[in-house]
Amino acid sequence: MKILLTTKPSILLIILVLAIAPYFIKLGASSLWDANEAFYAETPREMIAAGDYLNPSFNFKPRFNKPPLCYWVVAAFYKLFGVSEATERLPLALGALAMILTAFFLGRAAHSSQAGLFAAIALATLPRFVMFSRRIIIDVYIAMFMGLTLLFFALAEKYPERRKLFLMLMYVSAGLGVLTKGPVALLLPAIAFTIYLTITGQLKKIRAIYLPSGVLIVAAIVLPWYAAIYFEHGLVYIKTFLLKDNLSRYTEPIWGPRRGYFFYLPVMLGDLFPWSFFLFFPVLAKIFFLLKRFGERYWKKAATAIHLTNQPALFERLKIYANQHPQTALLIIWIAVIVGFYSLSSNKEDLYISPIYTAAASLVGIVIANFLSTEKVNAIVYQRLIMALGIFVALLGMLLFYVIGNAAPEYQLAGEFAIALIALLGGLTISLMAIRKNPFASVASLAMTFVVLNWIFVLWTLPDFERYKPVRALCEVIKTEASPDAQVGYYAVASPSMVFYLQKPIFEYYQPDELIQALANHPEVYCIISQDHYEALKGRFTTPTRTLATRPVFQVKLRTLFNQRDLPQVVLITNKSE
Repeated sequence: MKILLTTKPSILLIILVLAIAPYFIKLGASSLWDANEAFYAETPREMIAAGDYLNPSFNFKPRFNKPPLCYWVVAAFYKLFGVSEATERLPLALGALAMILTAFFLGRAAHSSQAGLFAAIALATLPRFVMFSRRIIIDVYIAMFMGLTLLFFALAEKYPERRKLFLMLMYVSAGLGVLTKGPVALLLPAIAFTIYLTITGQLKKIRAIYLPSGVLIVAAIVLPWYAAIYFEHGLVYIKTFLLKDNLSRYTEPIWGPRRGYFFYLPVMLGDLFPWSFFLFFPVLAKIFFLLKRFGERYWKKAATAIHLTNQPALFERLKIYANQHPQTALLIIWIAVIVGFYSLSSNKEDLYISPIYTAAASLVGIVIANFLSTEKVNAIVYQRLIMALGIFVALLGMLLFYVIGNAAPEYQLAGEFAIALIALLGGLTISLMAIRKNPFASVASLAMTFVVLNWIFVLWTLPDFERYKPVRALCEVIKTEASPDAQVGYYAVASPSMVFYLQKPIFEYYQPDELIQALANHPEVYCIISQDHYEALKGRFTTPTRTLATRPVFQVKLRTLFNQRDLPQVVLITNKSE
């Protein structure tokens, strides 16, 4: 017996449009995020100012640790719309939109248009993705180009009559990915597609993917810039990028904290929340089923119950599944390769696995589409899942009410109460729709809850957080106080966006003697420093200093919110007399 439901595509389209809108609203309402966003905002500005689009620079020094495509994109937008935070973030928003559309087409290719719509909605409503798409263009663009590489390969497999066109577009996407972040944009798709072709018994088809043409396309995109850099500088910067910024990040634990092999499991759960429930639930359900069977009194009885005695080998079972569901298998392999590759890296950052977003959202869309038209027994299981998810969202709202009620004024942000209320009411609505056995309404309620939450965050909470981002405000003070010859910079408080706001070179000190000597040797120095460091060092200064401004800062982390300690302060100091 099937559950027949009309999903009303028009409703889904309205939800999708409402979900996409926050990506383009109030892009300039907050200052640059230190540190990474500053690099991708300032380097293109310096390119334009110098009239040099070949040699990237930051803080008026060469910066060759990344390929230049993202700098060129932002520079083009600066040329069209002027230099500003909003202009720098517009290509990020467009990149996010491209990823959302990619998720739709992946879901449609693997299952149906309905699955594609749910995939696009799932990706567009992720709170983490909304924030991520307003900060760092290089990670958005590498995720976008790798997602497009996956999409065009999937379309080439699904529509063999247009195989050559899609494969050519795949190579273009891969080449642009290499020019965005490096060889990883070529390596990981190659591994994933080779595994896919092997499992599906199509490895011989590798001869039909137009490799010579692909090599020429990628080379035509990537090599001109590298050749120009080689002829001007030799191999020094190319070696720095390929060996230091790529290979050493993977092989040497010198770039950040050590993290375990399972670091990305909670990252995936958090980054894809709330839709990670749908992504992981089928896996968890299968594990539970197996554990239940193995919990039988006798091993033989359990083995018979799950047909272990006559099951084919694991690889054969994978091959059977992949041939029955090739597009879905491709998505799973893509995620497994990327997560597995970075899990083995000596350095792990959460955004390294951002290229899985489109594939993961597509799998979510497939799961939901199956849920809306599936066997009654399985439908009951999924309804219980959504009911539990609604309760969890409601509990998060209640937890936020508790935090707000016990928070000091400096920890309270605009929109917090509204976010808590929407989470509570939305979670209860999701659960109620599940209890009433209306799966489409429950999924739509889940989507709309997070659409509203993202709107509140973008319209009120994010702009209000500007109170805790000190650099732009302190740079305004410097502009009113400093002479053109003044030395400006920061000590042990990463604030590279000072370059963008002051449009002049800054010093970046991390050793006490550097700051002490600068204050002693130059008559006019302005420095952003933490209050604690200032109190610890000012006794060692050989010249008098004074504080021009003080600003609070804090990182949005659960332990910070629950500890409720006094916010740390950064101060702007100078040795210039009044």
